[in-house]
Amino acid sequence: MADVLDDDEIEERLPEGWSQEGDEIVRTFEFDDYMKGVNFAQLTGEIAEAQYHHPEIRIRYEEVEVRLTSHEEGGITEKDVEMAEILNKETA
Repeated sequence: MADVLDDDEIEERLPEGWSQEGDEIVRTFEFDDYMKGVNFAQLTGEIAEAQYHHPEIRIRYEEVEVRLTSHEEGGITEKDVEMAEILNKETA
């Protein structure tokens, strides 16, 4: 089990573009068209499966919102921060 990060630790480690909303970290990725967003959502799912860490993903017309939390630990952990960093690299 991973330790839940406190608000100060989250603020220090939060990757660019991500924000904290309660016990989740959230980012909305923007794309030129719907299918690019769908492809990113699929890639996010594949990465999540490999990491065994499954985010909430919402697909909109030119946006994909990703929400990360560690449900079993009851909050945000290093595992969430690492997944956010991986997703940032995929869109860089």
